[in-house]
Amino acid sequence: MTLHIKEEGEFQFVDEGDGQVMLLLHGLFGALSNWEEAVKNFSSQYRVIIPLLPVYTMPLKQAGLGGLRDFTERFVKTRNLRDMIIMGNSLGGHVALLYTLNNPSMVSRLVLTGSSGLFENTMGGTYPRRGSLEYIRERVAYTFYDPKVASEELVTEVFETTKSIPKCMNIVAIAKSAQRNNLAEELPLIKVPTLLVWGLNDTITPPMVGHDFNRLIPNSELRFIDKCGHAPMMERPQKFNRLAEEFLRGL
Repeated sequence: MTLHIKEEGEFQFVDEGDGQVMLLLHGLFGALSNWEEAVKNFSSQYRVIIPLLPVYTMPLKQAGLGGLRDFTERFVKTRNLRDMIIMGNSLGGHVALLYTLNNPSMVSRLVLTGSSGLFENTMGGTYPRRGSLEYIRERVAYTFYDPKVASEELVTEVFETTKSIPKCMNIVAIAKSAQRNNLAEELPLIKVPTLLVWGLNDTITPPMVGHDFNRLIPNSELRFIDKCGHAPMMERPQKFNRLAEEFLRGL
């Protein structure tokens, strides 16, 4: 499936299918394609929308969780969206939580996978090593249980990004913002039904982080996927989609 990317004003996004809105938010080094299998699976039942978060393009002064939350609020308002299911991976999960805390009436359900907001072990927060393709290959592979999921295309995409000094500065600023923005005190305020899907082999937000989210978000359930790292919707998409379907059907 080739994702059709639309452009309107400051926004680039995918918008496929009809029905209740399912808003998908990618991570720090993520892209719209990270959710390709989810779009294939869910666009027959839902209106699946993926905004491209302006991780690399937002002004450095705004590069942080607050700026990304504000961007998401502008996008939702501009597209006139409501009653949303929000799915977020990694940094996208963090943005989803901040958006929900600010706009609880707009969100009906949350699906978080490998979310930041409590703890993460990543190269973000340190300056990504520029000019070393092998280093980038190792770091991208670290995201997955099976390093073969880190395709050469994916490695090259991240490598090209890290060759840009302004993009690297944004990456560092956003990663530091995510590490500072610990949501432990706010998570009990999340009242919407929440599914937590975690890779048992996630080395960036380890399984204990999933347990912590489960303990702190009142109406949450936690599911693990074996032989899976930090991005279940990419590495084990069929299992991830099945868990999400079961959760959404059960409500």
